[in-house]
Amino acid sequence: MTFIPSAPTASIRPVHGGNLVWAAAVANCSPDSLLDFSASINPLGPPESVVLALAEALGQLRHYPDPDYSALRYALAEYHRLPADWVLPGNGAAELLTWAARDLAKGPAPVGCHLLTPAFGDYGRALVAFGVPVKPWPLSLGEMMGEDSLQNAIVGPDVEVAGILINNPHNPTGRLWSVDSLKPLLDRADTVIVDEAFMDFVLPDQQQSLIGELDRYPNLVVLRSLTKFYSLPGLRIGYALGHPDRLRRWQRWRDPWPVNALAAAGAIAAVQDKAFQARTWDWLPPTRTALFDGLRAIPGLYPLAGAANYLLVRTTTPAPMLQEKLLRSHQVLIRDCLSFPELGADYFRVAVRTAAENERLLTALGQAVAV
Repeated sequence: MTFIPSAPTASIRPVHGGNLVWAAAVANCSPDSLLDFSASINPLGPPESVVLALAEALGQLRHYPDPDYSALRYALAEYHRLPADWVLPGNGAAELLTWAARDLAKGPAPVGCHLLTPAFGDYGRALVAFGVPVKPWPLSLGEMMGEDSLQNAIVGPDVEVAGILINNPHNPTGRLWSVDSLKPLLDRADTVIVDEAFMDFVLPDQQQSLIGELDRYPNLVVLRSLTKFYSLPGLRIGYALGHPDRLRRWQRWRDPWPVNALAAAGAIAAVQDKAFQARTWDWLPPTRTALFDGLRAIPGLYPLAGAANYLLVRTTTPAPMLQEKLLRSHQVLIRDCLSFPELGADYFRVAVRTAAENERLLTALGQAVAV
């Protein structure tokens, strides 16, 4: 019997952005015809240096990767000015979140993990998979704009927790937490996981990374992704920075060769491409400002200022309705926020793309809310 797969159904709503198969089914077009604002990917990439490195690495496909990823770890360590044994490459940051959750599950009865909410859905996936009790920090959008809200969120009787998981810049709001507001959290828990997947988009002199605190806090792990900044979601490449003892434990838990040879070669080229990094930092701030101003000029839309390559927008028109209108009439995909229970249908998120693409989005949104 020949198995014939069924066509994608528009009724299965995606949890993550970038699900072009689902969106194309709604829009009744090919995935290549869509303009995707739902996944926060740098529109300037992938860098040419990475494309060339991938082509040169094709000969490595007949060999297993180096199980220690020595060249990749050295390149990442040099980029962050750390010893190589403080670096653990992974199959995207999602794989490393899995091992972070397993770490938090140590002991017969895990105390739990404080999770800043609204939060990226994969955090909950990883924690629930290992039975780690999730203790949400439900912060209002107003609180998220305040520097002291992180510390205030965990003041009270229930502060003894095994872990703290937070991202910076925050997803989905784009809020950039200062190092000073994050450092007190390092004394509050056995393990502090800080996901800095979007930190590369912040200008170098404005970044608020905790990487500089790693040598003083063995309980700290910083997660980084090369997916967003270098436009490489299909390669699945990320890495953890932390104390070597912890990273060696994570290494023992996982399958061999989690990073393929092409991903390793592409990652090395990416972090060494200073020209692409500078071009992105030149592009993003003015383009994001123009998109912010354009969104704010549309009646019923209220964007939040952010430091990353996306904007969260409050809408008086339900976001799922807007999403469907944009797909069917304009073949434009935005990210609804139904997967963030604290936000629901009142918000959507859009990536910052090129100026011309952003204008197409603004035109489509203006027409959609006017109907």
